[in-house]
Amino acid sequence: MGKKRTQAYTEEFRREAVKRAEKPGATTASVARELGVSAQQIYNWRRQFNRLSDKQFNRLDGVNYSKRESTEVRKLKKELHEARQEVEFLKKAAAYFANHQE
Repeated sequence: MGKKRTQAYTEEFRREAVKRAEKPGATTASVARELGVSAQQIYNWRRQFNRLSDKQFNRLDGVNYSKRESTEVRKLKKELHEARQEVEFLKKAAAYFANHQE
């Protein structure tokens, strides 16, 4: 038996499928048939999108994945990089002046 190939759907397609299934009068099964996917797949997409948008999922294993926290981490990494460059420069300057001292 060959390996089963899965279809890769864009995020836009998945969001639209979930949105259609949540409309009044629509069922997940009917939307799934219309789009040619399984109803279970739409349920999975809904669960994934709910997790991504729910604040309780911004923190996992002690790591905060919120946008504000990520911005702060990037800022601090930049500051650290600049401080390390400054320290390296000062080390070289100190060594230079130590060698040229009379």
